Amino acid sequence: MPVVYDLVVIGGGINGCGIARDATGRGLKVLLCEMNDLASGTSSWSTKLIHGGLRYLEHYEFRLVREALMEREVLWKIAPHIIRPLRFVLPHQTNARPAWLLRLGLFLYDNIGGRKLLPGTRTLDLRRDSAGRVLAAGVATKGFEYSDCSVDDARLVVLNARDAANRGAEILTRSAVVGASRSGDHWNVDIQHREDGAAGPTKTVHAKTLINATGPWVGSVLGDLACGGPKAKVRLVQGSHIVVPRLYEHDRAYMLQNHDGRIIFTIPYEDKFTLIGTTDHDYTGDPSKVKATDAEIRYLCDAVSGCFVKPVTRESVVWSYSGVRPLYDDGATAAQEATRDYVVELDAPNGAAPLLSIFGGKITTYRRLAEAALQHLEPYLPVAAGLDAGWTAHAPLPGGDHSIEAQAGLADALIKDWPFLSPMEAQRLAGTYGTNARDILGGARERHDLGFAFGAGLSEREVVYLFNNEWAQTGDDILWRRTKLGLHMTRNEAAGLATWLEDYRKTQAPGSASSTTAAARLGL
Repeated sequence: MPVVYDLVVIGGGINGCGIARDATGRGLKVLLCEMNDLASGTSSWSTKLIHGGLRYLEHYEFRLVREALMEREVLWKIAPHIIRPLRFVLPHQTNARPAWLLRLGLFLYDNIGGRKLLPGTRTLDLRRDSAGRVLAAGVATKGFEYSDCSVDDARLVVLNARDAANRGAEILTRSAVVGASRSGDHWNVDIQHREDGAAGPTKTVHAKTLINATGPWVGSVLGDLACGGPKAKVRLVQGSHIVVPRLYEHDRAYMLQNHDGRIIFTIPYEDKFTLIGTTDHDYTGDPSKVKATDAEIRYLCDAVSGCFVKPVTRESVVWSYSGVRPLYDDGATAAQEATRDYVVELDAPNGAAPLLSIFGGKITTYRRLAEAALQHLEPYLPVAAGLDAGWTAHAPLPGGDHSIEAQAGLADALIKDWPFLSPMEAQRLAGTYGTNARDILGGARERHDLGFAFGAGLSEREVVYLFNNEWAQTGDDILWRRTKLGLHMTRNEAAGLATWLEDYRKTQAPGSASSTTAAARLGL
């Protein structure tokens, strides 16, 4: 008797993994397929913020902003290791939005989202405050300071997948859905495993429901499979970011108003750097080929150089990245005005097996999007024997099973138990893995017990942990998605890691923990 899944989710970004986690916790049988690595698309190319979206108030998106503001502290509580509070400085710049409008927006921001833990807005005298000393002359003498949070976006995705798997979901990475067809009240879904770009075997599974959470490919993936695509249209909007050596010493971010009306963020990043972004313009190419253009990099450099004493030049950019946002096409004239809200489209003609397609959404609202998706599917799915709707608001993500206050002391606790760790190493492990850092360090009593040192504090034991527990297969998976150590490693160190992983993968038999239980069982 073939296995029939309640859900097959296509897409291993934040929306797909969030839906898989929520559904599995409610007792549903779930399979998730991702054609590449988890978070290898839009979900790892964000501005790394959990925020309400202050600028969305200008476009009257009050429902979206309120929901996002409410989610900030919910997510902070369930993932205190990868989400951190961040204060933003908003200078009142000449020839930009008037002060009364900024005050009104910030008043709403402070009061419509049920804020309890994050501090509220305060007014700054930038002639005296340290935040004003790094601004160029004439930019602003007055400003405001408000709260949001930063997040490791790719790790948020992986931790949702890990929790889904812990609860019984089957997660297949590097496995593409190459065919899907309705057969009465279920779907036949053809899945092809891909290793190092080469096509492997194909297996067919059956599902009561198919979820299209493919991000930029939402409008095309199922059409390409000849099973019909969504009726709604997707608007692809490119957003690019640059990373430069740290622009200032304090730990606050800036929200800057550019001369064209766009908002630019500068955010302290990875201790030694500043993250700058983002751009907004329509994109028409292959989403997998997107990259920051020279024009976008110049735009961001010029925008920030006009505001800070320390200029940003093309030569100072140490890393740039770009992603394509799959927004719901609401007919807005400018890309920056297109809605960031999510839209869920259900297709179940004449009682046939349902197809649910996901448009848009923000990382901040992924959990609420998952709840909305499952609510749409309630008439088609069995009564869940697991947790109630809303359970994801309270259950910690892996490594986050401690309080916000305890996170502050976690690095010191690691040093107490593993005294060979430096403060910087302990802080990185605590801020990446939370309490799961203890699983990596295990019974090590001296540094050499962690195995080979690849550079930038990355040990062999950590790499094996990521390989066995977080679906990491390549150097890029580890250096740019599971961590951001790619910013700190030399080219030779990164090449050494890639070579080591290639050799290590050859020693792992199919069906081992690294292959994932689902892939082994399906014979992929």
